[in-house]
Amino acid sequence: MYNIYSNNENGMLFKNNQIGYGCWIHMVAPSGQEMTHVAHTLGIPIDFIKAPLDGEERARIEKENKHTLIMIDMPNITKNEKNQLIYETVPLGIILTGDCIVMVCSTEHPIMNQFIHKKVKHFYTNKKTNFSLQVLYVITLLYLRYLKQISKMMNEIENELLQSKKNKELFSLLNLEKSLIYFTTSLKSNHMVMQKMLRHHFLKIGEDDRELLEDVMLENQQAIELAETYSTILSSMMNAFASVTSNNLNVVIKFLTSVTIILSLPMIVASFYGMNVAIPYQAGPHAFLVAILISILLSGTTAFIFWKKRVF
Repeated sequence: MYNIYSNNENGMLFKNNQIGYGCWIHMVAPSGQEMTHVAHTLGIPIDFIKAPLDGEERARIEKENKHTLIMIDMPNITKNEKNQLIYETVPLGIILTGDCIVMVCSTEHPIMNQFIHKKVKHFYTNKKTNFSLQVLYVITLLYLRYLKQISKMMNEIENELLQSKKNKELFSLLNLEKSLIYFTTSLKSNHMVMQKMLRHHFLKIGEDDRELLEDVMLENQQAIELAETYSTILSSMMNAFASVTSNNLNVVIKFLTSVTIILSLPMIVASFYGMNVAIPYQAGPHAFLVAILISILLSGTTAFIFWKKRVF
């Protein structure tokens, strides 16, 4: 589907019924017929509209005739089959034409809703470059917000791991590590696109827009550094817990081995007295008591030696 928006004379955003000069066309998972209609009406390559619908499409900027495509990765939250939050990225295509701006995404996204529901102030659909940069700025801020959420989740899972040491928490950390890798890769790709926008003449950027783009790049660089820092911390945390788990397993195995040795000594003594050969004091009235005392002595001595050597 797609909706058309424009600003009135007072700068208020309203929904339009037809494509016109200075409008914003917001496309979400458009059908083939809708893509063909918009592409034909605006004279843009249909591949520009199809590209953002591919989840594997990389961030880039390209120009064909008078039309410019800016591909950017946006942060997104979904849930897996276990109802756990998954942080991932989804492509957004921003197409700048001579008359209007087109934004294409494969799913409804909160960033676009911020503009539609007027939570972002002072943007104008007819100022295509400035509008695009404001979208990039909001995307970068959302990355930073999600990174803070990931950091908070890391601390919560760490506390749970210290108490429970269940596989569930380790899998949660693994999901967060995967999310941080996605974020880092996407942020770096977005940064390269912004650098091209600043250095090359893909867009007509005025002085105010240049300052806005530089602000976006600074925020994006901060997000990259945060994502890399959290990723390093998470990797170190998982390695530390793996070492602790391995060490705990070794302690348990050592303890069980010691207990097995101690318990096997009475069995050895009893087996001697169960053999069909003559053994001293075998027929004595206190033979059973002697066997018990020998077993206790051997087991006690062995346990004392293990304790002195800090085996347990």
